[in-house]
Amino acid sequence: MFAIRSIKKGTHLFYGDNDGIVWMTKDKLLRLPKEVRRLYDDFCIIVNKGRTYGCPSNFNRLTVAWYLNSSSRPNVICDGNFRLFAARNIKAGEELTVDYSTYNEFR
Repeated sequence: MFAIRSIKKGTHLFYGDNDGIVWMTKDKLLRLPKEVRRLYDDFCIIVNKGRTYGCPSNFNRLTVAWYLNSSSRPNVICDGNFRLFAARNIKAGEELTVDYSTYNEFR
């Protein structure tokens, strides 16, 4: 994911991406075929010592926000409501990255 224009520090990214997050327990996921479970492992937010998965409302509706790569020096931050903001000024063409470990226990 790359910035298509310059972004000022503090800008709420992906504004309007309001589908929300569906929270599922791991025991429910264990009943799914392993190929389907991989979607959850690849895309979900994993918290509560691996027992809870925050998922898109529908994997067919993944928005670009779910595709940010992780970095130890991110330019995007995640708040307590899982909204994404520019951590600093970002130049057009720069990759948008977030530190998964700041909101996801198993990344």
